[in-house]
Amino acid sequence: MKATNNHTVVMDFFLMEFSNTRELRVLYTFLFLLIYLETLMGNLLIIILVSLDQCLHTPMYFFLKNLSFLDVCLISITVPNFILNSLSHRSIISLPGCVLQVLLVIHFAGSELFILTAMSYDRYVAICHPLHYETIMSRGVCVQMAAASWFTGSIFGVLYSAGTFTLSFCGSRKLPHFFCDVPSLLKISCSKTHIIINISIAIGVLYGLFCLISISFSYICIFNTVLGMPSLQGRSKAFSTCLPHLIVVTTFFMTGAFAYLKPVPDSPHLLDFLVSVFYCVVPPSLNPIIYSLRNKEIKRALCKILWNLSHYTLHGGRNNRICM
Repeated sequence: MKATNNHTVVMDFFLMEFSNTRELRVLYTFLFLLIYLETLMGNLLIIILVSLDQCLHTPMYFFLKNLSFLDVCLISITVPNFILNSLSHRSIISLPGCVLQVLLVIHFAGSELFILTAMSYDRYVAICHPLHYETIMSRGVCVQMAAASWFTGSIFGVLYSAGTFTLSFCGSRKLPHFFCDVPSLLKISCSKTHIIINISIAIGVLYGLFCLISISFSYICIFNTVLGMPSLQGRSKAFSTCLPHLIVVTTFFMTGAFAYLKPVPDSPHLLDFLVSVFYCVVPPSLNPIIYSLRNKEIKRALCKILWNLSHYTLHGGRNNRICM
């Protein structure tokens, strides 16, 4: 550290350690590693399946592929660093590393929120306006929505990181979290006024409310349309395409709201750590499980690709591109 104008410029921060016992630390690190590998493999599998299977080249799966990519990026920002710190028993992060974590976590979380909103709009058009679906949800529109999600996320990432690190950190450098996030940094800041970050948070809340209202409106229209369908099979198929997305959206909003609305404790305990873990680890790890278990097209694509690979290996046959 170095001092300027009676304030301390922080060069690094100490992250929270949830156990001083080596055995427990190794156990939790192993569990985190398993969760991270499951998230990585599950989401990468979805990306590969959607990319390779021509039958999945639709707007719904285009957005699902983007969601999976954002999940991989989001969890990769925090968990690998936590695993390395736990194994080395060195829970320190530099100031540039902390800035980068805040920037990227907000960026990918904001982008994911936009993608979830775009997915709800896609389901709304598919169910409520099926005759105009291909016209409304053209490839150009889907690409524009994906680009808008990245642009929106980057705007919030810059706003939040700039607003947070214009504050002074002249006291404790111990963060009550296992990675750098805005509430924890505000907790240890000695600045009395948080004008820039407060404006950024207000804009972020409005953005979140706009996305939540848009998703809610889409599903109100969807449910009204589905309940009016005469065919039980049609209603079942419509609900089956919406249920995974509804579960993912609910998990994302509930965990995020619970984590950010909960006051940051002065002396965090194991429960506080688990809450922190829940909102940044659980949604990315659950998404591939939810979509894989509830989605027949994903399972069919996996079986088809595995069969084609085995058939090609054993018989030198060509991959079958026919949609089943």
